[in-house]
Amino acid sequence: MSPDKRYHLTTFGCQMNEHDSERMKGMLESIGYSEAASRADADLILFNTCSIREKADERFIAHLYEARAIKRRAPETIVGVGGCWAQSVKDEVFARFPFVDVAFGPGQVPKLAEFLTSDSLSAQGFFEFESFTGHLPAKRAREHQGWVQISVGCNCACSYCIVPSTRGREVSRDPDELVAEVRSLAADGVREVTLLGQNVNSYGRDLRGERRASFAELLGRIDAIDGIRRIRYTSPHPKDMREDVIRAHAELPALCEHIHLPLQSGSSAVLKRMRRTYTRERYLDRVALIREHVPDCALTTDVIVGFPGETEADFEATLELVEEVGYDGAFTFAYSPRRGTEAADLPDQIAHELKVERLERLVEVVQRRAAERARRFVGRRLEVLIEGPSRTDPARLRGRTRHNKVVNFDGIGEPGELVEVDIAAASSQTLSGAMSLVGPLRG
Repeated sequence: MSPDKRYHLTTFGCQMNEHDSERMKGMLESIGYSEAASRADADLILFNTCSIREKADERFIAHLYEARAIKRRAPETIVGVGGCWAQSVKDEVFARFPFVDVAFGPGQVPKLAEFLTSDSLSAQGFFEFESFTGHLPAKRAREHQGWVQISVGCNCACSYCIVPSTRGREVSRDPDELVAEVRSLAADGVREVTLLGQNVNSYGRDLRGERRASFAELLGRIDAIDGIRRIRYTSPHPKDMREDVIRAHAELPALCEHIHLPLQSGSSAVLKRMRRTYTRERYLDRVALIREHVPDCALTTDVIVGFPGETEADFEATLELVEEVGYDGAFTFAYSPRRGTEAADLPDQIAHELKVERLERLVEVVQRRAAERARRFVGRRLEVLIEGPSRTDPARLRGRTRHNKVVNFDGIGEPGELVEVDIAAASSQTLSGAMSLVGPLRG
């Protein structure tokens, strides 16, 4: 292969996709490709796709047609589509988009290199659930932060979710292999790792014999690795949020004071139709347990409004729960039907206008309570991991606290440094302050 081959990769969707894209980049560069600044400059145009929400599909397809225009001008350009969307339309991708050369699901990323280095580049699709991308080399977006894929797939059957059909059944990676990977990241300068899985806190239940380990045990082993100062994870499922994991947040020095606990709805009736397998009361019990063991823990969540059959009373129950819990932040969505899911065929679909109206009311409560929660940090000195210059003011720095709050602050430092910042102001989204004169933290 010519040494000057270049690729351009666009990523849509979740943190797992960000992880997979870093592995794609590492794999491509290991076979001689370099990264291009734009699609027009690339020999290989790649998309790593999401299919959780309809808007993600629409955004991606607009980008895909841009690639078609480039390929018309330069027919030798290779167009590849990977990820969940590709998996969800595997039977029609080449018929609908004949300019696509290669398509592959999340479990077939290694096949991309095989395709590119083969003698024949006739259109091919790879869609079996076979492998972890975590085994591949990575090109990390930030030198001091690393994604670690601890499992793939999901055994839940949420009625609105397409993930089980795009990523398969849950499979956990060997804990010794994960510990070795994190040790390697630490040796490479990584200070913060984020453990990834569709349902991270059910990790290990499919492992057998000496390989078996619970999620809490895995957290403890990673916490003991020299150089790792922060551990995060996403996303857990409320039904599997056990006390041993909650206690780990209080006991393990590196495990951050932040838990993302997806709610989806505050109505038990809606949760039942969603097949979430917990009730409003069970969810609030988990929140109470977190607040008991980790009082200062930041809680964030996901909420869907306008699920089929959601009444005004159901929606009011969601508003009441969001008010009661007081989240530090939330991802809020209007329900979007996904083909092949049970919820897409449920009766009593909600009108778009009503979804939008409910979403606006929910966002107001989320932002108000998040702003109230954020004010507890004003006047405190917090540890901040520097990520780079502020996006709103390049003269300032931007970093993140252990509570996963973004901080814009005055000071001097380099990405990857841990510093102490005196917090002077807070909004629902960000904190603001100045670096403490005590200087950067060591260790």
